[in-house]
Order: sequence, then C-alpha cells, then structure tokens
Amino acid sequence: MAGAIIENMSTKKLVIVGVTLLLFQAFAFMVGGLIAPSPTTAVHYMATKCVDTVKHRQDSKWFMPWGPNQCEKIRSFDEAMAKKIEANNIVFAVHIPLPNKEMSPWFQFMLVILQFDIAFKVYNQIVDGSVVTIDVGLAYRDDSISEWTEMAHSFEHRKLNCNFTAAKTHENEGRYYECDLLPFMEVGSVAHKYYLLNIRLPVNERKKVNVGIGEIKDIRLVSIHQNGGFTKVWFAMKTFLTPSILIIMIWYWRRITLMSRPPVLLEKVIFALGISMTFINIPVEWFSVGFNWTWMLLFGDIRQGIFYSMLLSFWIIFCGEHLMDQTERNRFSVYWKQVGPIVFGSFCLFIFDMCERGVQLTNPFYSIWASDVGTELAMAFIIVAGICACLYFLFLCFMVFQVFRNISGKRTSLPAMSKARRLHYEGLIFRFKFLMLVTLTCAAMTVIFFIISQVNEGHWHWGEHTVQVNSAFFTGIYGMWNLYVFAIMFLYAPSHKRYGDEQTSGDAGANSGEDIQLTTTITHVDGPTEIYKMTGKESQE
Repeated sequence: MAGAIIENMSTKKLVIVGVTLLLFQAFAFMVGGLIAPSPTTAVHYMATKCVDTVKHRQDSKWFMPWGPNQCEKIRSFDEAMAKKIEANNIVFAVHIPLPNKEMSPWFQFMLVILQFDIAFKVYNQIVDGSVVTIDVGLAYRDDSISEWTEMAHSFEHRKLNCNFTAAKTHENEGRYYECDLLPFMEVGSVAHKYYLLNIRLPVNERKKVNVGIGEIKDIRLVSIHQNGGFTKVWFAMKTFLTPSILIIMIWYWRRITLMSRPPVLLEKVIFALGISMTFINIPVEWFSVGFNWTWMLLFGDIRQGIFYSMLLSFWIIFCGEHLMDQTERNRFSVYWKQVGPIVFGSFCLFIFDMCERGVQLTNPFYSIWASDVGTELAMAFIIVAGICACLYFLFLCFMVFQVFRNISGKRTSLPAMSKARRLHYEGLIFRFKFLMLVTLTCAAMTVIFFIISQVNEGHWHWGEHTVQVNSAFFTGIYGMWNLYVFAIMFLYAPSHKRYGDEQTSGDAGANSGEDIQLTTTITHVDGPTEIYKMTGKESQE
C-alpha cells in the first residue's frame, strides 16, 4: 500500500508545510488585527418629536426631523399639553444616518435597538408587566429631494422591564427609570442611502393601549451596522481562499479516484468537509453590494450551520475510524449515535433562525425576544447550545485519549522490528499524535468562537455585559478553518511514494513480517494510511 502523504513525506518537507501553514494562520490574525477595523459600529440617535397636525391621518405622509421639509417640532410633552396636542398626534422621527452622512451597501445589515427615557411620577407609575404598543413605519430614499418610499409598517408590542432605584416619593419625581434595551428592527441589507423611522405610541384608554407605561420623555435608538472596511477585508479573504480550497479539493479527489480501490469512509468524509468549506467560502456577498438581497443574513447562517455540522461530524468519524475494529470500519451507520445529535442540533438551529430572521424577511420589526416565551426560549437556546458545545469538546477529548492509548498499546510491537522500520513507525505515531493535537486545538477554538458569537448575537438582550468580538478573532478563526481543511486534504491524499521502496531488498523481507504484527486484518479494502490500520482494536498476530 502506498499510504498517505502524512506518512511518506520527509520530515523536512513536512516541517516546511507546517511552518508555511502557521505563517498563514498568523497572517489571518494580523489581517483582522492590523488591517481591518472593528467589525461593527454603533450610532446613537435621539428621536425628534414631530406634530401631526392633520386630523385624518395619512399613511403616505412622512415626518422628517431636519432638512428643508422638516416637521413641526415640540421639545417636550409639557409643551404638547400647553398647546393641547394629543399623544396620538405626536410622531417620533429618526433619520438614519445622521446629517451629512450616507448609508452604504458595504454595511451589510442594520440592527436597531430601542430605549425609552421614562420619568417617575407618583400618579403615573409603570405598572408591572406593562407592554408598549408601537405603531412604526420605515421608509427609504436614495437622494435628498425625492419622496420617501415605504419599506415596512407594523404594530409591535414590547414589554417594559424598568427599575426605579430611588424611593418612590414626591421628592424623586422627574428622575428616570433604568429600563432595559429593547430589540426593535433588523434589516438584512443596506441597499439605500437614507432611512426614516416614524414611531407613534397610540393611546386608547378604553382598550388599555399604552396605559400604565409611565411618563415617556424621549425615545433613544442605537443603530448597529457592519463596518465597510471590515466588509471589504472579509470579502477579499473569501475571494482569495475560495480557489485555494477548490483546487486542493479537486486535486485530492483526483488522487483518490486514481487508486485501484474505492474510497473508504474517512476519505469520503474529508472530501465532504472540503465541499462544505468551499460552500461557505464562495463570496456571493459581492452581489449584495449591488442587489437588495435582504436574505443574505439568513443564507449566511445556513451556510455556517452546514459547515459546523460537517466539521463536528468529521472530527467524530476521524477519531472513530482510528478506534473501530476492522469489521466496524468504513460504515457510516456505525456513527449514527454520535452524528445523529449533531444533525438534530443543526436542524434545531435552523428552525430557531427561521423563527427570527426568516420572519424578518417580511417584517423587519419582528423579534423573538419581544415576548416572554420567546425570550425564555432564546435564552435557553444560547445556554443549551453553549453547554452542548462544551460537552462535545469533552467527548472529542475522550475519543482522542482513546486513540492515543490505542496507539501506545501498539508500541509493544516496535522493539521487535529492525531499527529502520521502528524509526519509521515511531515517526508515523508522532506525526499522527501531533495532527490529533492540532485537531483538538481547532475544536477548542471553534467551540469558543461558537459560544462567543452566540452570546454576542444576543448581548443586547442580556442587559448586563456586552461582549465585543474583534476583527482579529473573526479573520483568525475563519483562516484557521480553511488552513485545517487544506492540511487534512493534503496530508491524507494518497501518496505515490512507497516507504518500502526506500528499504533494501534484504530488509524488505523482514518488513513484511513486521507489518503483519501491526496491521489489522484487511478483508475487503485497504485503509488510507498505515496509522489507520495500526489503530484498529484487533490486530493479526
């Protein structure tokens, strides 16, 4: 058997390959740390109070907070009461972005968070469990003179969660409640230059609409979007890495098909891993710069979910194939207990994502965090996902430990070999153990990245700590995935070089006997590497 490149390549060449990959990994971190700006930017807005003087409301009318056609404004609700302006005639207007600035498709998405400034009044306190009803409209335009075009309109409900730290007495009237941030809007594409939000808080005492919500003084918004500079660096990485993985994948499969035997399970899974990596690499995001594709966020989540599933399944099969008996190997059905939960978890992730970003395709103001049940479900999902990721990593560590113990058991056969053959197998064992440790490192980094990204996704909803994930971590982990997949396909590709060809004819006869001591019984197909055969539980004595 020719074996794989990992066992037949000279140590010098292998070290050169390893150092080269390590330099690329360092470069991936440096690209994010030194070249790319921070992934996102947060911009704060204060809503302007406009007065709707028309008795019969016109849905087509939009209120601008500033500019040539700005609305009639009031400074406070006290001024509105003095002018006998009802609450239903007040419109909170927010123009995104700030004056003399423009939005850009390079921003990729726009997430808006809302916060109420509510003053304490003894006779107008916030009732426990109070819910704010919001009548909100979103419009856009691409120049400063054209009419606004409606993009979305919705009636939304947001539950207030406010605390008043001081004593509720007349002396403390006018002090503000401490209210949690509320999810408000998420748009999966920033295709227009200007956006306008018109927010109303309709009051209907008979239907108990917006009653018991305290005295709202102001509405603050925080708009979060991806930095254009980071987007360009991210797209450049994808554009560079896509052909690299595609070429090595084609080269790998061509070598597999040139073999006289059919590919074994491990080789098929490695090829599938390469396909999933190529799928997540393809820079379709370039089209989002020219097209208003609001589904890009959802599509990106699906691509990442498929890659996660394939990567986690690969690690299980990669370790398992070096543990199974010969009769158990090369059968995917053996791993259903390990791979099944991964597939089920990925499906749950997909359903959860569809419940959030899937609905936002038609209603950008929808949020699963807006209801108590949705909030508990989302929080439970984040916690359970983090626990499952940690348990998976511990299980993978246990499998790697078993593989190491299995290899150590085979070392008892090494002293009986000739010196050259013994050194060869010791070298194989060292290379394989090193590769397994690299695998564990990648798994640990992937689990950390998954947990942090999930917490970061929902950090506005935790209401306590904000987790900032910097650009270096994003680009570094993404580069690590590509380099790991590249290394696996390269090292596990069939080698055209036979180790036995380097031995003398006299030593070759002895080697055949030594091979029998280490390899498992091969009945229907050769394994991809000698280590693959060595690590079987059963060996022919």
